[in-house]
Amino acid sequence: MRNHVAGNYSNPLKECITRSKVLYISVTLLFILLSINIFAHEVRPAFLRIKQIDSITYDILWKIPARGTAVPRISPVFPGDMDIVQEGQPLIANASAKYYYTGIMHGGIHGAEIGVDGLSRTMIDVLVSIELLHGEMYSLLLRPDKPSDIVPRKSGLSQVASGYFTMGLEHILLGIDHLLFILALLLITKGVGNLIKAITAFTVAHSITLSLAALGVLGLPSAPVEAVIALSIVFLAVELVHYYRGKKGLSVQYPWVVAFVFGLLHGFGFAGALTEIGLPQTAVPAALLFFNVGVEAGQLMFVLVIISSLWSIDKLRINWPRWARLTAPYAIGTMASFWLIERVAAFF
Repeated sequence: MRNHVAGNYSNPLKECITRSKVLYISVTLLFILLSINIFAHEVRPAFLRIKQIDSITYDILWKIPARGTAVPRISPVFPGDMDIVQEGQPLIANASAKYYYTGIMHGGIHGAEIGVDGLSRTMIDVLVSIELLHGEMYSLLLRPDKPSDIVPRKSGLSQVASGYFTMGLEHILLGIDHLLFILALLLITKGVGNLIKAITAFTVAHSITLSLAALGVLGLPSAPVEAVIALSIVFLAVELVHYYRGKKGLSVQYPWVVAFVFGLLHGFGFAGALTEIGLPQTAVPAALLFFNVGVEAGQLMFVLVIISSLWSIDKLRINWPRWARLTAPYAIGTMASFWLIERVAAFF
């Protein structure tokens, strides 16, 4: 995205995307993203996995987002003829609470109703994954306005597609660190052509590592990956400050290279959520494809919001002082530095 202020532009898009106008929308989006971060723990999706291990026994994982020790008061509602026994105490760590159950059901789960009590009072979506003995996979998506659903008699591709697309979409839109990286990349990239190359490189890179990690071909520990993702945002923020002061770094000259390299790491971050959920044995390609499509759709929505907002802000014709342009990169860098320290400290 072009930030350079010089001359007259014949292209209206190039004319509106100047340093001063980018500042306004950047700071606005930062406040929006900070607000999202405050509520992210609540609106992150919950996950209910029901896995059949013999003719009558089911292994059950109930995972819900948590904020410290504060856990939303929602609980799964199982079919009436399923006997449930909780296994051990809940595990609260990594911003989530995990509950383990064993279920005994003689009649089979097809046609049974599964729901979540208290869901209508939250903003949480719940992905229900049901895996039967012979590899049959069923996916249900429960929402506050639809807190229960019936397990279908036959599994369908549309269920897998809808569930995993929604998970991918929510993961990117609620992943403030990924969005800040994209925002910083947009601010530092000059010209529409370079912007397209950079976004494409980032997309290709994280799609590669997302797929390899989700399929178990390649993997990295999640804690170091999350720390390096924060470091990638700090790097772009520093590059952006240098650029505003007249120094062209690697990110300005070759934004697509930087986007591709760091995109590989961000792909491992995307894969973290998908790995915890797992892929249905009978529809691995479809689940992986639609999760990735959901991530790309969310990313595109974010980019379009920025560009559309710039068109609107252009009409205000606000003249900002030269020092004000540094507000956005310093805000981005400060937030990312906090994440970096927090994530590195978690190693110990």
